Amino acid sequence: MPAAATRGAVRPDLEQVFRREYPRVVGVAARVLGSRDEAEDVAQEVFLSFGRSSVPAAEAGGWLSVAAAHTALNLIRSGRRRTSREETVAATADAVTPDVADTVLTLEDRSRVRAALARLPRKQATALVLRHSGLSYAEVATALDLSPGSVGTTVRRAESALREELNRHASHG
Repeated sequence: MPAAATRGAVRPDLEQVFRREYPRVVGVAARVLGSRDEAEDVAQEVFLSFGRSSVPAAEAGGWLSVAAAHTALNLIRSGRRRTSREETVAATADAVTPDVADTVLTLEDRSRVRAALARLPRKQATALVLRHSGLSYAEVATALDLSPGSVGTTVRRAESALREELNRHASHG
């Protein structure tokens, strides 16, 4: 069948892959963004891209996890989340709860970590997000095309770089 005839076609395996991988994709994006609503938006974007791709179904899990991490990190880097974060902090500050200060501080800390994560090299940030989203070393290695032995080193370097970023910006803020 010519490419033009299949251009609008939906992958026959899309529903099966979606049902199997959706929780993980949302989990990875939520880990980066801290918002289930935003993570679900990212998942929708990622699955739309997957639906147009020729990625083999057997490789879908890794591809989708990496795509979710990249898309979520790009969202943070673009600054499109700033208004949403400010509204969340403002709404939390207006709420009448005994621990409002703690809640605002926690949100600010999470925001600082996400901003620092977005400043890391892409491969390090992605490895860190995938590993802390519950993927095994083998799954991270497959998803990022790394040797399984280098995943631990990459994650440790990412954690170290993240600490440095947080310390650098804490001393300037």
